Amino acid sequence: MALHPSDEGHGTHTQLGMPACGWVIAFNKPCPTCGMTTAFTHAAHGRFADALADQPMGALLALISAAVFWAGLHTAITGCRLDRLVRMVLAPRTLWIAAALAAGAWGYKLLTW
Repeated sequence: MALHPSDEGHGTHTQLGMPACGWVIAFNKPCPTCGMTTAFTHAAHGRFADALADQPMGALLALISAAVFWAGLHTAITGCRLDRLVRMVLAPRTLWIAAALAAGAWGYKLLTW
C-alpha cells in the first residue's frame, strides 16, 4: 500500500482507514501528533524538507526509525549489543529533551495551522 502525503499537512492517516482526528473536529486546532503520518510519508518519499515543514517531530522520528532499522539489522547480523546506547537514549535527560522537542513541534504546528 502506498501512502500519498496530504496537501493540507495533516490527515494522511485517513488513507489507512483511520477516522479523522477528533481533536481537529472538536477544537479546529492540531493535536500534538497532527501531521506525523504526513511527515513520515514525505520522508519515505525522500522529501525531508516537506516532512520538516509539515511536522518537525515527525521528520525527526522518521529519521530515528530508519536509524533503528539499520541498527537492528546490524545487531541481527553481527550479534553485537547495543545496551549501552539504549541506556543512554532512555536516560531521563534524553527523554526530557525529547519531550521538549515534541512540545516545540506542537507549538510550531499550532503557529502554522
